[in-house]
Amino acid sequence: MLHRSDLRTVEPLDVREKVRLLPHHPGVYQFFDADGKILYVGKAKDLRHRVSSYFAKNHLDGKTNLLVRKIVDLRVILVPTEFEALLLENSLIKEHQPRYNILLRDDKSFPFIRIHNEHFPRVEGMRNPEQDGSEYYGPYAGVRTMKTVLQLVHKLYKLRTCSYDLSPKNIAAGKYKRCLEYHIGNCKGPCEGLQDEADYAAKVAEVREIVKGRVAGLLKVMKPLMHAHAEKLEFEAAEDYRGRIERLEHYRAKSIVVNPDIGDVDIYGLVSDPGSTYVNYMRVIDGAVVHGITIELKRRLEETDVEMLQLAIAELRQRYHGTSPEAIVPFDPEIEVPGLSFIIPKIGDKKKLLELCERNARYFMLDKQKQETLVDPEGATTRILEQMKEDLRLGDLPRHIECFDNSNTQGTDPVSACVVFKDAKPSKKDYRHFNIRTVEGPDDFASMEEAVERRYSRLVTEGEPLPQLIVIDGGKGQLSAAVSALERLGLRGKVAVIGIAKKLEEIYFPGDPYPLHIDKRSSSLKVIQHMRNEAHRFGITHHRGRRSKRIVRTGLEEIPGIGPGTAKKLLTRFGSIKGIKEAMAEDVIAVIGAKKADIVLKALTTAG
Repeated sequence: MLHRSDLRTVEPLDVREKVRLLPHHPGVYQFFDADGKILYVGKAKDLRHRVSSYFAKNHLDGKTNLLVRKIVDLRVILVPTEFEALLLENSLIKEHQPRYNILLRDDKSFPFIRIHNEHFPRVEGMRNPEQDGSEYYGPYAGVRTMKTVLQLVHKLYKLRTCSYDLSPKNIAAGKYKRCLEYHIGNCKGPCEGLQDEADYAAKVAEVREIVKGRVAGLLKVMKPLMHAHAEKLEFEAAEDYRGRIERLEHYRAKSIVVNPDIGDVDIYGLVSDPGSTYVNYMRVIDGAVVHGITIELKRRLEETDVEMLQLAIAELRQRYHGTSPEAIVPFDPEIEVPGLSFIIPKIGDKKKLLELCERNARYFMLDKQKQETLVDPEGATTRILEQMKEDLRLGDLPRHIECFDNSNTQGTDPVSACVVFKDAKPSKKDYRHFNIRTVEGPDDFASMEEAVERRYSRLVTEGEPLPQLIVIDGGKGQLSAAVSALERLGLRGKVAVIGIAKKLEEIYFPGDPYPLHIDKRSSSLKVIQHMRNEAHRFGITHHRGRRSKRIVRTGLEEIPGIGPGTAKKLLTRFGSIKGIKEAMAEDVIAVIGAKKADIVLKALTTAG
């Protein structure tokens, strides 16, 4: 056991000098600021290599650079193995809660089953385990699951629920009297000595197996006992065992979710967003999920998913006294844990278990994000933008994004739409459409180039702010056309631009032949898809209106004696040919005069 006396402080040397004196040994390091306050606690397989990495380079993350500038002292604790370093690191983080460390967050206390440390122990549900010498089993995924187990236990074993001090002295003195629970058959009256402590303890031993999830082993013991009582003609005892076996088998049948041959295993499912990692931990015993919990690990520096998984394994295995010999994980945690082997399943029941665990973690994350959106909409928006910045490799938060899409019918009436999103939401007053002027025929690439050039030449001329991101609806061709327009305007490299291909939702970057595939459940992809769909809707609506007007105007202009000016007046007043037909003759005369009105109405009546 390590104590604070084990801290090795190197006196007044400069921090970098201290780093050069560190051993190539597993251990925990602590960084201190000028006030002697702990800034950061970390673990390392090789202390010198790990600690020196902080001072040997400039870090991409601003927080890490700020941390390094504040370090004025360091201390280390040597331990035999990397896993012991991980456990000690976790303990020190929880004790000191340094500003730059991963923050472990549990938003709620999960239910446990407690077996009291007392004579004739009570078995009950509770939250927030205490250091009182009692035994705690859990955590259970919900109160309903925990109550189901408790109901089974009390039906099977008729344990007491009172809070009396049933010491031998108090029972012998006749201090307590049987209560209603005894009279209705829910207790065997240990308070008056009607049940001895050895018999009660044997029942509690069986309860331990149930709350641990080891029902299969208990059934193997009970079935021979039932048959033995039956052979001795002890039918009442045999019937008691039969009822208990039936209840246990019913409970076990409802609990099994995988192949019972899997045995005892822990599962760690992990999902992340830019600020946090969510780890769902499930314990499987005899093929049944008996316990489950999800925790949130808040990132503070540049921690990787591997580091997050390491900390989660150490915390959860220590907190819940994990003894399973195997752990199913999504990737190699790159650490050796005594008595534990890691499995990364590709197929089969173990893969299904891992997927179940990851779904639980993702549900927890999405639920938390929904709550944050309701409580702190601005914070939720920032989280989405940070996710986009990370997924799309952007230098700045994309608070202003613009998306382009083209529409035409076999090359006629080509238009391009530009929709604008600000803080990941549509800004409809800023939407723009472009009637393509310089392109003949169905040339999607040239149309895109014209629209992008017209849009940003105007913004530059008028001194308007440019977006942080431009999204082009299309693949490499459309993206290249947009980039050409930006190059002519001198904006290449000043504004990030990407293309999104419709079929596989692939993201293309300029000059990169290989597309990026973003997780389909990612908020980044959802915002981009929303923009793309909005641009398509806006463009199609404008294109259809333009095409309809052209068709109607052309139909009127084909009437002898009716020119473009007259057609425009009629369409402006009545909206369509149908509207003109249904109008009163005097209304048409009022717009274009009696002579032209007579010509138009006769022509439309003849045309049907």
